[in-house]
Amino acid sequence: MNLIRIHPTAIIEENVQIGAGTSVWDNVHIRHSTQIGEQCIIGEKTYIAYGVKIGDRVKINAFVYICNAVTLEDGVMISAGTVFTNDRFPRAATPDLQQLWTSDPDEHTLPTLVKAGATIGAHCTIGNDLTIGRFAMVGMAALVTKSIPDFHLAIGHPAKSVGCVCRCGNPLLRFPEEDTPVNVKKVVCSACGRAYEIRDRQVLEIH
Repeated sequence: MNLIRIHPTAIIEENVQIGAGTSVWDNVHIRHSTQIGEQCIIGEKTYIAYGVKIGDRVKINAFVYICNAVTLEDGVMISAGTVFTNDRFPRAATPDLQQLWTSDPDEHTLPTLVKAGATIGAHCTIGNDLTIGRFAMVGMAALVTKSIPDFHLAIGHPAKSVGCVCRCGNPLLRFPEEDTPVNVKKVVCSACGRAYEIRDRQVLEIH
């Protein structure tokens, strides 16, 4: 079935595009002009700001906050309680405290891109002006302040790459200390058999 399922308590504003087979659960709020692809799941009490772009087969768990200028490519997973940000030095009011700053995008609004197949663990905080690479995995409760390469596993406060993972999510290799070169001609996933090469910590698929 390719029906769009929207819980009656969900708030869907104008000009929102939702693809076939997508489910939007209770008390979700999706702001105007957002694009959501096919076969997605938007978990309960999640907030998605205006102008957000979400690909196909994206899974967003409960209590997620996705702000303006965020793009999630196909097959991304965002676990419960994750918060995205788009302003590094936010203020509520003008310097004289006499007016609220506008919430509209401006030169301080910085983008975040989560590439295809990536997973972000529960209760993460995601900074801005950065990219989370293809099939990367961010461990639970991490604070992401810098871009994460494809297939890397990143954990901690701030998040640092500690190894790499397969497309299927199975760990491939633990990295040594930071700045130590890592070059492995071939590493094979013990779970699915996919093969990779690692050149100076860059993970490349072997087809």
